[in-house]
Amino acid sequence: MRKDGFVPDVIVAHPGWGEPMFAKDVFPNARLVIHAEYFYGGAGSDTGFDPEFSQPSDYLAHKVRIKNTHLLHALDACDAAISPTEFQRSRHPEWARQRIKVIHEGIDTRRFRPDPRAAIHFKSTGMTLRAGDEVVTFAARQLEPYRGYHIFMRALPMLQKLRPNARVVIAGGDGVSYGAAPPKGTTWRRTFLKEVAHRIDHRRVHFVGRLPHEVLTQLLQVSAAHVYLTYPFVLSWSLLEAMSVGCLVIASNTSPVQEVIAHGRNGLLTDFFDADALAHTVADALANREKLNSLRAAARDTIVDRFDLNQICLPAQLALMERSFNCN
Repeated sequence: MRKDGFVPDVIVAHPGWGEPMFAKDVFPNARLVIHAEYFYGGAGSDTGFDPEFSQPSDYLAHKVRIKNTHLLHALDACDAAISPTEFQRSRHPEWARQRIKVIHEGIDTRRFRPDPRAAIHFKSTGMTLRAGDEVVTFAARQLEPYRGYHIFMRALPMLQKLRPNARVVIAGGDGVSYGAAPPKGTTWRRTFLKEVAHRIDHRRVHFVGRLPHEVLTQLLQVSAAHVYLTYPFVLSWSLLEAMSVGCLVIASNTSPVQEVIAHGRNGLLTDFFDADALAHTVADALANREKLNSLRAAARDTIVDRFDLNQICLPAQLALMERSFNCN
């Protein structure tokens, strides 16, 4: 591209796998803006958070150092950087934070909105769920420990005991996006389902796999209680979309979640590792749905006020690009 005479004004790159490593060498006069999504390690991070899946500390230290090598190159070379949340910005070295602007990618709140007439039909089971049904939802890209799948499954026996008529719908794939792989020959989904298999009513637990985005939105719109759990790590878009459609969210009290959910104001928080507390919190939420409608409304207001794509996030990103352009 340079040999053909192309010279960019601004280069925007995600450094997760080293993509912008030579951008400034090829185009030294271009402004480089990177997506500072996550910097590994340090107190309060995902590293060593879950003792059940932690590796030896010396191995973790070496692993984190290598994983951050290309991120350090990008932070050193960039002219500006974007982190989606304050928590993600805070993970970066102090010297780099002055370059990082917190701007989320944005949620289309006109698309992700409450729908009291919502319904979803699953052909595989013949099941139709509607807004107002006692539906507990859990969704993650992959069903794995980083997103608290093991804790959610361990909460099911007690939850079903407390709410025997609730239907539980679990959306997510069998792969691994983050963290360790499951034992050879199995998946995390099967591993933790097997752990509780003899203590749950399988007729009311539905695994629906990875759903098209439109269908996932319909599932969130019929949800009576939506559970979101995560290590101290990158905050999932699905949480913000769930809040935007007015879900009653029960989430882990981990740092990235606490940035957007205040307990008792726009959602409910429980200790990440306390499966029993999670079950009781979800059961109480189902029993008091009408009383907690204010939390649903406040959840949507949070997204509209702070994360709306067209009114807040996109204008802020465009303004950053304009400033970068004008610095040349």
